[in-house]
Amino acid sequence: MKKLTLILTSLLLILMTGCSLEPPEWAKPSSGGSLENMKIGLSISTLNNPFFVSVKDGVLAEAKKQGLEVLVIDAQNDSAKQSNDVEDLMQKGVNALLINPVDSSAISTVVQTANSLNIPVVTLDRSADQGDIKALVASDNVKGGSMAAQYIVEQLGKGAKVIELEGSPGASATRERGKGFHEIADSQLEVIAKQTADFDRTKGLTVMENLLQGNPGVQAVFAHNDEMALGAIEAIQSSGKNIPVIGFDGNEDALKSIEAGKLTGTVAQQPELIGQLAIQAAKDVLEGKTVEKLIAAPLKLVVKESK
Repeated sequence: MKKLTLILTSLLLILMTGCSLEPPEWAKPSSGGSLENMKIGLSISTLNNPFFVSVKDGVLAEAKKQGLEVLVIDAQNDSAKQSNDVEDLMQKGVNALLINPVDSSAISTVVQTANSLNIPVVTLDRSADQGDIKALVASDNVKGGSMAAQYIVEQLGKGAKVIELEGSPGASATRERGKGFHEIADSQLEVIAKQTADFDRTKGLTVMENLLQGNPGVQAVFAHNDEMALGAIEAIQSSGKNIPVIGFDGNEDALKSIEAGKLTGTVAQQPELIGQLAIQAAKDVLEGKTVEKLIAAPLKLVVKESK
């Protein structure tokens, strides 16, 4: 019996050790020393979106200038995978984490784990609902949503019937862009339908096809990102209608579509700048400097120039 108890106790200790997120000694972040020896972990929500590819490119370009190594992981729009990815990055002994959350709530647990290990966290484009975030580097999503609504009012007048394509339900960008949009739309426009398309172009196409059938009187569309906006444009063109669509991000495909006279406009961000600012913020934190909690990258409404 004593032998069995000893075996069970040993197994329990092994399991407890294996479940710990404490990195091994060789992988623990160094305290102080040259920044050239430090590693930054970057978790991107998806690299299947040109906007986030540009964010990543901005991170890598600035990190190279600063002499910092970056470990990049693509969460593939899966919040559970992202949590596991970030845990893996902590196990590898990164000195700081840059996280572009799939879901602002779901990422909170691993942010708190990073806090307990004294690994500073900077979020990009979207924040975490809980945990200590040293800085959020993003555009003013609330202001951007208002800019889109105001443009629709200016072009179509008050009371225009609008469909809203929402981003991923758990993302802070979805909440903030929607909030800004409704600050204007609730009093000056008529939002006749809204539905999530998860920031995805294919879903934007499918959702828009369905919404067009049920809302034949729609006069404009606001999409929380360019990918959904471009999908919506495809659905509208297939229906033979001419309905203005405003997106959000300013990615390359969207800008080309605007120039071609298809997409009406986009609230353009500067994704590479967001990546650059995030690396600078992480560097400042590692050097013991104080950083702003919100580091804003400028926005601009882009529409086709009249000739």
